[in-house]
Amino acid sequence: MTQLERKGEMLQESVIVPDEVQLIVDALDDKRAKDIVVLDLTGVSASLDYFVIATGESSLQLRALEDSVRERLKENGFKPRGVEGPSDRWVLIDFGGVVAHLMSPDARGFYDIEGLWADARRVQVTPA
Repeated sequence: MTQLERKGEMLQESVIVPDEVQLIVDALDDKRAKDIVVLDLTGVSASLDYFVIATGESSLQLRALEDSVRERLKENGFKPRGVEGPSDRWVLIDFGGVVAHLMSPDARGFYDIEGLWADARRVQVTPA
């Protein structure tokens, strides 16, 4: 089942997502991540299914976000394939088809992942 919602100028779809995506969104919400965005890449990538992108407002918050995501997924049987970082600007956690990007506001603006993957569907995932 798909429901379209208007948020600003963008249409977002509410869809059922894999458990990893929901767990990541929940972990990020618990640590007060800003501007959590989920991109469905299934129609535009042969090797990736979802990006979860969120902003942390300080290096301490980025570390807390990373720890929260890793702990929540580990508790539920998901181990990362790899982690790029940590750094004060960007942490990438690869769970196979699902990749979490935790970014500082500056890095998020500079790298513009949402713009690079503009053909991907933006889906709304409500924290549980």
